[in-house]
Amino acid sequence: EKYHGKPVNLTEALTLEALDALGRARSANQPFYLYLSHYTVHVPLEPHHPYYQKYEEMGLDSREARYASMIEGMDQSLGDLMDYLVENNLMENTIILFMSDNGGLSALGRGGEPHTHNWPLNSGKGSAYEGGIRVPMIVSWPGKIQAGSKSEEILVIEDFFPTILEMAGIKEYQTVQEIDGISFVPALTGQITTDPDRNLIWHFPNKWGANGPGIGSTSSIRKGDWKLVYWHKTQSMELFNLQEDLMEKTNLANQRPEKLKELAKELGNYLRTVKAQMPSFRDSEKQVPWPDEVLNTL
Repeated sequence: EKYHGKPVNLTEALTLEALDALGRARSANQPFYLYLSHYTVHVPLEPHHPYYQKYEEMGLDSREARYASMIEGMDQSLGDLMDYLVENNLMENTIILFMSDNGGLSALGRGGEPHTHNWPLNSGKGSAYEGGIRVPMIVSWPGKIQAGSKSEEILVIEDFFPTILEMAGIKEYQTVQEIDGISFVPALTGQITTDPDRNLIWHFPNKWGANGPGIGSTSSIRKGDWKLVYWHKTQSMELFNLQEDLMEKTNLANQRPEKLKELAKELGNYLRTVKAQMPSFRDSEKQVPWPDEVLNTL
């Protein structure tokens, strides 16, 4: 409320609050954990001044110019926080993890072709294809990770919980919930690589608002280079080899029936184990079958 009516962008307001929290922790000589989740970049697309004008002058569509200004505003926010850490001699003892919760919005063309903004990944936010679920991540950990290094290791957002605890030196802890994630500290420090037999699961039993490639009610599994997408409405399946076909253009379901059956079984077993909610058919009110049940009837 203290920013209401003032010429302060929401991203800037959140940054100021974050800086205040860091300042209070520093003054008390206390360690800190700061979780900053910006509203940007998200609809409604609002111009973030003073960044907006230059993108408009570049000839971008007004919607894309607004989008770009919001991205730069978020980038500036992270820069402001990092500057504070450097100026107060905190950077060398601070870990920074930067990530996104989904792929970039692409169902809205914003003056361009829809579903192409995350090229070479297929589609975008809300999609079961890689454009909707694959995002980059940046980690700064002085003394542990070499600056400018790159990793191709694969992880999912639930891995953050055990990772942050390990980074903080917390080895013994109890939780009410089951921990689904796996710490990726060893991957960051180059000690191990991703387990090729680990299953990554995505489950979207509802319909997102937009339409487009990979957008719908789906369950998906990735194991190694292979990925299966199960469409609830049609009970159809798509099988992709991401190493050879990152854009997910070639459905190998008919060519690799053994791999299709293997992944469908593992996906079905997982969904049953966690009691995953499945949609129902409107006419019969019966639950959509598990993916392995569909193959068993063929």
